[in-house]
Amino acid sequence: MQTSVVNSVDQLTSILDNTRTIAVVGCSDRPERTSFAIYRYLKTAGYEVIPVNPHHETCDGDKAYPDLLSVPESMQIDVVNVFRNPRYTADMVEAAAQRAESTGHRPVVWTQIGVSSPDAEATAREHDLPYVKNRCIMVEHSRLF
Repeated sequence: MQTSVVNSVDQLTSILDNTRTIAVVGCSDRPERTSFAIYRYLKTAGYEVIPVNPHHETCDGDKAYPDLLSVPESMQIDVVNVFRNPRYTADMVEAAAQRAESTGHRPVVWTQIGVSSPDAEATAREHDLPYVKNRCIMVEHSRLF
């Protein structure tokens, strides 16, 4: 089955409504960074949020993991929110697919504005992962809820 880009209001609402845990890949521990603000917003909105960044040990006081595959498999990830340069996004999708293979749980890959790439979208399609393209998860959540 080929996975299309998730784009409709109903699809986005369903994803956000059924999500419990979000991994923020590229989360910064610096409060002036957008990824930090969104990380904190998602926590305040009631999600369990997992910071992923090899350059930080923590984010907002929470343990950060160096990469997606280092997050313990016991921590089910529903959404992989990507805050990386577009040239790395396909690698992030590949890591989400590897994690899905080992855990049996297929996360949604959510790319922030300007972070998507054709390679990432193709990789998501190849691995049958839902793919949200160039949308801010905080903006969409605040708009829909």
